Amino acid sequence: MTEQQVATEPTTTGLRERKKQRTRDALLRVALELFTTRGYEHTTVDEIADAVEVSQRTFFRYFASKEEVAFAVQEMVESHFVAELRARPAQERPFAAMRNAVLVSWDTIGEAIEAVVPVELHMRTYLMIESTPALLAAHLRRSTELEERTARIIADREGLDLDADPRPRIAVAAFHGVMRVTGRLWGQGEDTSMESIRTLTALYLDHLEPALAADWRAPARTPDAPSAHEA
Repeated sequence: MTEQQVATEPTTTGLRERKKQRTRDALLRVALELFTTRGYEHTTVDEIADAVEVSQRTFFRYFASKEEVAFAVQEMVESHFVAELRARPAQERPFAAMRNAVLVSWDTIGEAIEAVVPVELHMRTYLMIESTPALLAAHLRRSTELEERTARIIADREGLDLDADPRPRIAVAAFHGVMRVTGRLWGQGEDTSMESIRTLTALYLDHLEPALAADWRAPARTPDAPSAHEA
């Protein structure tokens, strides 16, 4: 390989990767726009591909199915939260780690979403998922999987056996329950900005925190046995 070829190859590779990313982003934007205007079940893969002027085969190079493209941005948001949770300081208690991770996520994910699709389109997609039976079922399945991933991270942080100690799953179930409530309320409101959902999330999580703020590393206190007159 000549020096010129060595110098040109990284540039060619970079251009190729950028072109692939642009194609993927275009397919994603068009698909979400069609899903939210025509309806998920009334939009075909061929229509998405035709709108971007690519073949159906090209669509399937980037997405395995319509369902995958419908959840692509949500997957990015969830992965962002998981990464933030893994990065939280070890001394943070479980609930504080989850709360801080999700709030930091809301502070930074907007820019990442905007790089792919308008935030407003992401909001409409969220509402579309909530109102589409086939997608709602997938959404619930994905939420269960995310809860399990989160519980495993929390258990690992605390040095606990997830299958022997119920506390990680209980805490995570409560946390994600709040997230589902705030997501629904946010979607029903007039303000669908990132700032709005962050504020609403913080408000609701702050009401849950006292119940989950105990130091899990401290020995659990055994309830006192009932006295004779109580028995």
